[in-house]
Amino acid sequence: MAELKTQKTTARVSDFINAIEDDQKRKDSKTLVAMMTKATKTKPVMWGPAIIGFGDREYTGASGKPTKWFEVGFSPRKAALSLYLMGGKDKELLAKLGPSSTSGTTMAAGCLYIKRLDDVDKPTLQKLIDVSVKRIRARK
Repeated sequence: MAELKTQKTTARVSDFINAIEDDQKRKDSKTLVAMMTKATKTKPVMWGPAIIGFGDREYTGASGKPTKWFEVGFSPRKAALSLYLMGGKDKELLAKLGPSSTSGTTMAAGCLYIKRLDDVDKPTLQKLIDVSVKRIRARK
């Protein structure tokens, strides 16, 4: 199986965020960095050209091959903020969050899409991130 194209880089997270043209996405990105840093107690790292990841994790996929990835991360995409919650998403917290959408199953890892952080309840979002990190760290 081929290696993942998206790899950890040495690019500076602050340079990436400061280069975001949309003021709201730039502000939301800074907020997400603070929230994910609080949850993981790790520093943000660029993965590929547009993903900010927190924490290191080795996952074993369906192929049985281990893959290095992050515990939680996000990307300020044009359509929405894409949050990567590798420990899964809590259904009850999602119901309290506000306007958002998901990919993957509710409890499994997958993406959470939010147009703007002002649209959602930030304390609930922090809990979603915290729960995802706790779940992924509880796995051996």
